[in-house]
Amino acid sequence: MDPNLVFWKNEGQSFFSRFRIWFNILDPLSQLSTDVSIRSDFCCFQVSVHADSGAILPLLFRPPGRSLCPQVYASFLPFNSVKPALFYQFLLQSYNTGFNYANRNSSSEQKKRMSLNQLLLIAGTISYTTCAGALPQIIINRLHVKSVPVQTFCRSILPIPLAAVLAFFNVMTVRSQEPDNGIQVFDSNGNSVGFSKAAGEKAVRETAVSRAALMGTAAAVPNLLVLFLHRLRFVQRNVILAASVRPVSVTLILSLMIPVSFSLFPQLAAIKKEELEAELQAAAVDGHLLYHRGL
Repeated sequence: MDPNLVFWKNEGQSFFSRFRIWFNILDPLSQLSTDVSIRSDFCCFQVSVHADSGAILPLLFRPPGRSLCPQVYASFLPFNSVKPALFYQFLLQSYNTGFNYANRNSSSEQKKRMSLNQLLLIAGTISYTTCAGALPQIIINRLHVKSVPVQTFCRSILPIPLAAVLAFFNVMTVRSQEPDNGIQVFDSNGNSVGFSKAAGEKAVRETAVSRAALMGTAAAVPNLLVLFLHRLRFVQRNVILAASVRPVSVTLILSLMIPVSFSLFPQLAAIKKEELEAELQAAAVDGHLLYHRGL
């Protein structure tokens, strides 16, 4: 079992312990760690090395990079036309897709190149989520919406469930190979006992829920806060204050919600014996097997 997974097995059994760990290791500066520091510093190792393959993660898709994601802020801005909305949604959804793919459970894909089907699935996911993410602006422009309440709904309320649903969908599609092929499962001593499709399905579903919580909250708090504060007279009179509410709130919410999202479910999670395939149940002598959830 990878040292990362051994660490999470020993230290990450409760939400609060996982949150404390992620809060401490999600240092944006570790995003720029060199190969030498990654191999010598365990905190850098945890956020820079893939737990299945042992390969160093691409620079942009290491976990600390999610806190340095201006696409999230830009994608929730109110635009006057469809093109900029599509552009920033494309940047956001491309990043989300790349992050989900880079941090997946790849235990059943060792030494395999990306297939054409995977490549087409990733391209289709980016295209679909980009168009769906820009839907509020498309509605306003194509239907020539002039009503202020309807515009407010499209720009401030509709993006909240939309962001959560698209984040969930992105994980489920990009990581669909895991339920199809199965992922590696371990006994309580860390020994590999085979591959489980049931564990793969559980890992992807848990990660999709955590990502929906992240993106839904990142959309909800700034949008609703701006909607509320812009109704106050002292905010309306202070242009600088009004303009700073959204970027400041997005930064604060992401800083808090990223470790919360990563901590909702264990990195090394357990699947009950009765949920496993019949051929694997005999190996679950403690009533469960362990699997790497991915991120």
